Parts: sequence; C-alpha cells; structure tokens
Amino acid sequence: MKEINITQNEENQRLDKFLFKYFNTAPKSFVYKMLRKKRIKHNGKKAEGSEIIKAGDSLQMYLSDETMGAFMEEKAVAKAERHFGIVYEDDNIIIVSKPAGLLVHPEKAGEKDTLIDQVLYYLSQKGQYCPSKESSFTPAVCNRLDRNTGGIVIAGKNLRSVQELNRIIAERKLKKYYVTMVRGEFEEEKELFGYHIKDGVSNSVKVLKKEVPGAKKVYTKVRPLCVKDKFSFLEIDLITGKSHQIRAHLKSMGYGVVGDRKYGDERINRIFREKYGLNNQFLFALSVAFEEEGGPLGYLYGRRFTADLPDIFEAIKRDYFGSFDLDVDREGF
Repeated sequence: MKEINITQNEENQRLDKFLFKYFNTAPKSFVYKMLRKKRIKHNGKKAEGSEIIKAGDSLQMYLSDETMGAFMEEKAVAKAERHFGIVYEDDNIIIVSKPAGLLVHPEKAGEKDTLIDQVLYYLSQKGQYCPSKESSFTPAVCNRLDRNTGGIVIAGKNLRSVQELNRIIAERKLKKYYVTMVRGEFEEEKELFGYHIKDGVSNSVKVLKKEVPGAKKVYTKVRPLCVKDKFSFLEIDLITGKSHQIRAHLKSMGYGVVGDRKYGDERINRIFREKYGLNNQFLFALSVAFEEEGGPLGYLYGRRFTADLPDIFEAIKRDYFGSFDLDVDREGF
C-alpha cells in the first residue's frame, strides 16, 4: 500500500481529477474501477471520486508498484529559450508579454517552443517548478491569444492561483485592454454588439448585426485614442472573448485592422509590409486590470499591468499619429 498526502498545491479539486493527473496515462475507466473496488481510498474510506480534496487529506493506494508505474509517465521540462517579456511576477502568478508569431499552446503533436514550454522551462530554472516533485500539477496559462497577436498572457504558478485566475476571467473581473490601428476614421467611443459565427473550414468568423442559428452574442467597447489622415488608433475593452472577435467586429463596421491578412485590406497591408516589414495584424493585448477584491489574488485588486508596445508598432504609431501616452485614464470606459 502506498499513501499519498495531499498538499496545499493539490487541494480544492475533485478527487477523480487529481487521480487522472496522477495516473496520467491511465484511461478514466481504470481510475473509476479502482475507486469502485476500494483499491483507492480517501482518508481510509471508500470514495466516489467527486470528493473535494483538502491539504492534509491522505489517499491510500492498494496497488502494486508495477500497476502504478504502468500508468504514470514521468513529466519532464524541455529546454526552451525565452522569447517572452516579463511584465509582472510574484510567487503566485507571472504576467508575460508574448511576441506575435508565438503559439501559446501546441496545436499539433510534436510542436515545441510554445509559450507554455518557455514559461515552464523558465520556472524550472528558477526552482519554482520541479516536475519530479509535482505528481498532479503543472503551471498553466489562463488566457490565450492568437498566434499572430502579441501582448499580455497570464500564467498561474500553483493550483490555487490557476483556479482563481480562471474564475476571475470567467466572471469578467479581469479587464483586458487591446490597442489596434485601423483604416478609417473612428471618431467616437462606441459600444459594439453583434453575433459571432465561425466557419470551421476557413477558420474565419463573421460578426453579424442580426442573430442567426449557432451565433453567439459578442460585446466590444471601442475608444479612439487618435484619429488622423484616414487612420485611427483605437483602444479596445474586450468584454466577451470569442475567436478573432476584435478583428471581425471592426471589419463588420467597415474598419479593417492594418496588417490583417484575413480581414484587412490587402492594398493597405502591402504598403505597411513594404515600408515597415509589418507581416501581421496591428493588434496588441496592452494591459490587464484586476477587479476582484477578495480571494487568494485579492492583493492585486485595483492594479493594472501594461506591456511595452513592440518596436515596429511604436514606429508606425509615431509616424502616423505622433507621440501620445497609451497609459490613459480609463474611468468610465
């Protein structure tokens, strides 16, 4: 019999979910069978799997070493050179600035050097993540950006922080601000509503004015920061977070994002590609603001974290709009 003591970094999750991660190559049917046959017990008693485990709990495994070893694959951290910037870091979370062109997670088997690979290697080098000592937890990224959109991404370093970040995001208590440059003069602050529908074949979306079957309602706030010579520099308060929402919503209003190969104007894109080497959309996740007062991350309440605009975006902004501060007052926005 092997006994496992639950630590603070493993508590507040269902027992079955912990076991799925502990026996990371086992089918779910194996876990439930072992629970049903009392080969796995929780605090010495029969368990169903739905129990919420707490620090100080113990699990009794009446399994042979061979059986356990067959369903446990040792985790390892691959070396991955860091290409992200660090915006903020403490013992619970790390806020990074992802460069455009970098995947957050692998999309295909075998893809390496993604953002999560780089974060895990960075944390392992700091001694804040050791896979051989973590039976069921891996630090995780809690928000995502498209490959060709750069900017702020947040990861939790421990289970409680990951759970809390996921909750805060789901309850919209984390404000996410983007900046973008569009063709057209967007002169007034607006709240945009629409219906988002995705075409899985072309991996593109449309935002419609009227509801159609399968469409999801989306909400985007847009604030012009500078408008000049048929171009606008906009700040976006992303309320809902659907795929390609900002780009498609602005396109539906007649404002193509500069550099956007999927929804933008190819003639305009060519000008910026030839003059500045811009090969992706001018869209950047600039900042996040925490609006959750309590809980494990309550110490971040009222704080806003802002990433540096990439050099190429800064050069375009300066040439087209002159110099102005992006760290603007957002009261009422």
